[in-house]
Amino acid sequence: MNNTFSIQPGSEEPQEQEIHLRDYLSIITKRKTTVITFFIIVFLIVLIKTYTTTPLYTASSQVLIERNFGDSALDSSPYARWDPDFLATQFELIKSPNVTRRVVSTLKLDTKYKHYFLKEKKEGLFSFISTAKTGLKDFIKGLLPAQETDPESLASDNNLLVSAEPVTDADRIASMIRANLSIKPVTNTKTVVISFSHKNPAMAKLVMDSIVKAYTDEILEIKLASSSYSLQWMTSKADEERKRLEKSELALQQYMRDNDLVTVENKLAVYPQRLSEFSSQLSKAQGTLKELEALHNQIQKLGNDYKNIETISVFAKNPVLQSLREKIFAVEQKIKDLSKKYGYKHPVMINAKAERDLLLKEKDFEINRIIDATRNAYELAESKVASLKQLLASTKQEILNINERFTQYSIMKREVDMNRVLYDALTSSINKAGVTKQSQDVKIWVVREAQLPTAPSKPNKKRNLALGVILGLFGGIGVAFFIEYLDNNVKDGKDIEQRFDITVLGTVEELKAPDESIETHLVKHPLSPLAENYRLIRSGLLLSSPDHPPRSILVTSMSPKEGKTVTTCNLARILAKNNKNVLIIDCDMRRPRTHNLFKIPNSTGLSNYLSGNTDRDLIKTIPNEPISLITSGPIPPNPAELLQSDRMKTLMREMLKKFDFVLLDSPPLLRVTDSLSISTIVDGILLVARSRQTTYDSLESGLRKLHDIHAPVLGIVLNRLVKSRKQSGYYGYYEYYNKE
Repeated sequence: MNNTFSIQPGSEEPQEQEIHLRDYLSIITKRKTTVITFFIIVFLIVLIKTYTTTPLYTASSQVLIERNFGDSALDSSPYARWDPDFLATQFELIKSPNVTRRVVSTLKLDTKYKHYFLKEKKEGLFSFISTAKTGLKDFIKGLLPAQETDPESLASDNNLLVSAEPVTDADRIASMIRANLSIKPVTNTKTVVISFSHKNPAMAKLVMDSIVKAYTDEILEIKLASSSYSLQWMTSKADEERKRLEKSELALQQYMRDNDLVTVENKLAVYPQRLSEFSSQLSKAQGTLKELEALHNQIQKLGNDYKNIETISVFAKNPVLQSLREKIFAVEQKIKDLSKKYGYKHPVMINAKAERDLLLKEKDFEINRIIDATRNAYELAESKVASLKQLLASTKQEILNINERFTQYSIMKREVDMNRVLYDALTSSINKAGVTKQSQDVKIWVVREAQLPTAPSKPNKKRNLALGVILGLFGGIGVAFFIEYLDNNVKDGKDIEQRFDITVLGTVEELKAPDESIETHLVKHPLSPLAENYRLIRSGLLLSSPDHPPRSILVTSMSPKEGKTVTTCNLARILAKNNKNVLIIDCDMRRPRTHNLFKIPNSTGLSNYLSGNTDRDLIKTIPNEPISLITSGPIPPNPAELLQSDRMKTLMREMLKKFDFVLLDSPPLLRVTDSLSISTIVDGILLVARSRQTTYDSLESGLRKLHDIHAPVLGIVLNRLVKSRKQSGYYGYYEYYNKE
């Protein structure tokens, strides 16, 4: 959903407004078709899935599982008793292939009860489909690029493949049992709940009871199969390795003392790093020196030729010089323009030339400063390169010296490390064999045996349907808000007022009859609902100023084809109903259209007058209508400059003496600056927005431009709306009108 904000007069940034609950309800009501459709689809999917799923029955047993600690002092300590991975390990053992295979073997599930787990293969079409699938998979594997394999591993894999047996029915059933087996610990206890699900309730209980027994048997077999290490053999072997370790450590210590290698490892770590850093710094310094040398030579070659010096990249891209060049160019343009009006001794011309001379001096000073900085940088780079070369040479010599002594040190240290690893491994094995004899037993006790399930555990129809209702409802609402968020077009006047804190003077409805034209509708049907729309706009427009009604009004829009020209003409007709003299000035000298609506020639008009090419009376009377018109005239090359001229201001003063209201039709705000140019000479600006076409972003951008120049905005006319069957607010929901 789009954010709600407003642009207050004189403010820089949009201000957030509170979004009420009724705004959310309004969006849900407007998008109710989307919400209902999404809800029905989701609910039907959940409903079909729930009632087509095969029901499963779950049998559960509660079992106590804890370690059986010994009586030794080490086992009785709290640190020895704490084992965070104990239960997780037991869970994996319960779900291990060994346990599930025991269940299959004990209950004869692969022979006697095989039909409860595996479906018999049917000959015919299904067999043909299965064979086709297998052949297709083999064909796809053949198309894939072969991966390189080590010859030794390939030979080993071939031997394994020869001795490997195909997957049996017992293995498949064991895998199915693991997939339907779940284990959950009971909070704050040492018990766990083991559950097994199957489509047959009796089979679920039978397998559940067998799982607990198979797990107990597996624990006992692990204990019996574990063999302890021979403490006597490991003790003698550890003594031999201890003597060898002591001998190698003494030899290494003597070599380090004789060759002063106390800090050899630190030096070996530092010197290569220093060498790499110095090499990298030298390469960078040499590159920088080459660049500075080329730049320095180029500057020296040009000497005092500042004009060519400025073409060098460092001078051309300098922001200060760029700014000075722009200012000099602007001053020269100013002098050129002033020379058309004043002589060279006029004070204005003298001041302009003095400003140009000052800027030229500043530019020369900046060029000299850059030349001096370049020379200093070049000298500094030469010094840096020489220093780095000296440091690099000394570092290389130090590395050669230390490497010669470190070779023998590395050989001796490797022997010490190898002896220490062997000794530590033997010592650790002896300790483990001595202290873990009685600490691996596990106590297993069935607290609650499995009962025959009387109702299916899956699917939970009530829960699934409730989730379907919740997911469908909230998902539909979410989709509705997402669609509303993506819809960034203007919809109704109330929304515009809430977002931008600007008055909507009225709305213009759509003409439903395809043979009717909005351009001539008011003339043919002066009492129609459309004419009433414009009367309401007129009333709001006359009351939009606190002191007196606005007499000169600029009518514009954000973008083309939003109905500003038609609004100008129809508003002029309504204003003229009260015996008022109304004049329309077509200021859209880029794409004029007013003369076409009134069928008036456009050979001469506003552009001729503003450019000084005519003194004829520009005002043209519209036949059969109490409205006058000044057409745009021929399209000039510089409309914005003409509208900013003093002749335009003079024309407005003269027309306001003759007419009660002057309406100016101008180009769109966001395309050109013509409307902004003449916004300062009118009493107010009337904006035209088109429903379902004008976006909130464009409206915000246009309003910001007007607020930046403090233009008097009277309000907005929302054009081309279609009333909904059920209106909301005092403007209602509408659709857009398709043609201008």
